[in-house]
Formats: sequence, C-alpha cells, structure tokens
Amino acid sequence: MEGSSMPPEHTSDSAPGVAHDAAPEGGLTSGYQNPALHGDYFRSRRVKKGDVPKPWLNQRHPRQKWVTLFPIIGLLLGLGVTGILIWDGVRSVAKHKYCEVFNDQFNSWNSNVWTKEVEVGGFGNGQFDMTTGGDENVFVHNGELIIKPTLQEEQFLGHNHIIDLRGQGCTGSKWTDCVASTNTTNGTIINPVKSGRINTRLGASIKYGRIEVVAKLPAGDWLWPAIWMLPNEDVYGPWPRSGEIDIMESRGNAPGYPQGGSNIVSSTLHFGPDENHNGWWRNNVKRKALHTTYSADYNTFGVEWSEKYIFTYINTRLLQVMYTHFDKPFFKYGEFPLADANGTRLENPWKHTKSNTSPFDQDFHLVVNLAVGATNGWFEDGKGGKPWIDRSPRAKLDFWEAKNDWLPTWKDGGQMRIKSVKMWQQSGHNGCQA
Repeated sequence: MEGSSMPPEHTSDSAPGVAHDAAPEGGLTSGYQNPALHGDYFRSRRVKKGDVPKPWLNQRHPRQKWVTLFPIIGLLLGLGVTGILIWDGVRSVAKHKYCEVFNDQFNSWNSNVWTKEVEVGGFGNGQFDMTTGGDENVFVHNGELIIKPTLQEEQFLGHNHIIDLRGQGCTGSKWTDCVASTNTTNGTIINPVKSGRINTRLGASIKYGRIEVVAKLPAGDWLWPAIWMLPNEDVYGPWPRSGEIDIMESRGNAPGYPQGGSNIVSSTLHFGPDENHNGWWRNNVKRKALHTTYSADYNTFGVEWSEKYIFTYINTRLLQVMYTHFDKPFFKYGEFPLADANGTRLENPWKHTKSNTSPFDQDFHLVVNLAVGATNGWFEDGKGGKPWIDRSPRAKLDFWEAKNDWLPTWKDGGQMRIKSVKMWQQSGHNGCQA
C-alpha cells in the first residue's frame, strides 16, 4: 500500500514473534525454559544427597550426651524410690498370727455359745421390736441362721394389756426391759413387732483378733440389721465409756431412702464419758454397694483389731470401711469439751490406763440383731415417708397403723440370713500362742 513501510525480513529460524533466550555462561539456564526450544518447563534446584554438609556428625557437642542420660537417670531413680516405698509398705503391714476361737457353719443351734436376748425395752434406742427367746424369730434352717421379724398378736395391741417377762427369761437388768403395756386411752402400745437379738458372750469372745460374718441383709422399710461387738464387762463404766464396735449397720429401706437404704452399710466406734458425749462421729464411715444392694446377695462383713489399729471391711481386707489408728488417747481423739452443758467437768474414764487403746483393750463378744423402727434418730423424722415422730408418745402406734404401707416391702418376710460366723484370737492374748 502506498505510504506504508515494510517490516524488516526475519533472518532467524524461529517463528515470527517468538523472542530468543540467550544461554548464560557456563551452560546454566534459568528455571523457566522455552518449551519450544528445550521441551521442558523446570530444572530442579534440589541439593544432591552427597552434597549436604553435616558437621555434627564429625564433632559432637560435649553436653549432648546428657540429653539422653538425664531421662534415663530420672527413670531409674523413680523406679528405685517406688521399690523402696513398696518394700516399706509391705514391711509395715502387720502379720499377726491367730488362734481360731469359734467357727459356726450353722448345722444346728449352738446354745453353748449363743444366747437369745429377751427384752421389750428397746435397748436404749426406742426400738419397736420385742426380742424373743423361742424359735419364732431366731432359728437354724438349711445350714443358715435366720433372724425373722413377725407381727405381734393384735389382741395385745387393740386392748389394754401388759407383758411381763420377769421370771420368763427376760435378759434385761431394768424393769422397763422386761415390762411393757398397751393403754388405749393414751395411745401407747406394747412392741408391735417381734424379732431377734443374739450374742456370743457365753462362749466366744476376743481381745484383739478378727471376726468375719457371711450374711445376706434384709430388705424392707424400717428394718435395722446390725453386726457389732460389746465388752464382756463394763470395765470403764456404763455405755459408752467401755466402748462399742459396730462392724456393720444398715437400713432395709429401698436405695432411694435419704439416709441410705439397703445399698449402704456403715461402721463406727462408740466411746465417750457419757451418753451425751459420744465420739462415734469421729470415725463413722459409710460404704455404698456398686450397682446392687447388700440384701441382693451374701457378703462377708469383717473386723480386724489389734493393739495399734482397728478396721472393718467387706468381702476382702482391701475393701476397708472404717479404719482407726490408735495414735492418740481416745479422750483426745473424741475432741470432748472440758465440761457438759451444766458446767460439770467431764471426766476422762481412761486416764489411769495411759494407753491409746482404751477402752478397746478388753474382751469383746459378738452381737447380731435385726431391729425394727426406733426413736433415736436412726430413721430421721419427715424423710422417706416415715410414719411416726420420734418424740411422740404414740410413735409405736403410728408405726403400727401404717403396717399396710411397710409390711408389703418386707421381701422374704424381712429375713436376715447368716451363713457363717468365724472368730480368731490374736496371738499373745487370752492364752493364744500361735
């Protein structure tokens, strides 16, 4: 076209419009390569394995070895300390020797050892049961000892009546232990339920040692089973000055009962200068059954007692309930005040012994009982549908009138079943030289 200029001729073999890449000296090229010239896009800059310098392989830092040694030394020290602690623990465990005192498998009733207590006085707890001496409430059946509560004769409850057990086997020492009456005018009645309480004072007791009772606890509202120990003699004075050892106590109420039902047992020691100053709260411990109740099957309830400690357990000595170490005098351990509410100075009943074990340094025998109801607070007022008030003079009558509520809850008749009782005396006491 006229007036236009012509572009210069191309003298290169490359296609028009494609720029030339000049190769740097030494033959190295840039990362990007013209695909038309070389057929690839990248050249690797990865360092070859043999070209990486590793100076630490040729010369180690003098402190580097401690990075490995310190953890090893710490591990060895930890294992050593653990071993020493285990050895010391095993060494410190008491390994007492024992003599068997009593082993009852209940093939028959052993009257040389067991005594059936007969009372109507409530044993200081306001219990509603009358304990009997016949076979109605305590008997041996199919290799088991059975304690079974039964109802009182209604004719004794609906009309004025007096029960006088004096001269009829009453084992109590007070008039109220042996005599009870129904008075329809003021609403008082005799014990509306009969049950059993037995002890081994006659033929089996220990001063330090072990006891194991295999038992199935009762299920039913307001039932109070207990396995415990009392001193043969009140050496330090009346209860609780001479002590009491509660191996097991429970309630037959359902597990939802606020104070704990048949799924909970408790252990404690009773001691103190008088009834109003009792140190039981210092070591009262409860143990809850795991996904079951103590009335669902048999369990072993045990106690181990020595000059230095006492503990209760369930099924194995490893599952302890209450543990008390005799490391201080019991008057100090009980944290008793200097004086009572009237300002009278409290006397230490064990001060003359100068022993941390007193009052638990005497012969004790076993007691097993199944109580029904009480007015001492064991069943707290206003909880769990309790049909009576502890301070009411009509407490027994109110309980009796609610029998259509509580009697159907007594599974298997509210029986407490005991398979065996074993007692061992610790060597060095009461003639035992094991």
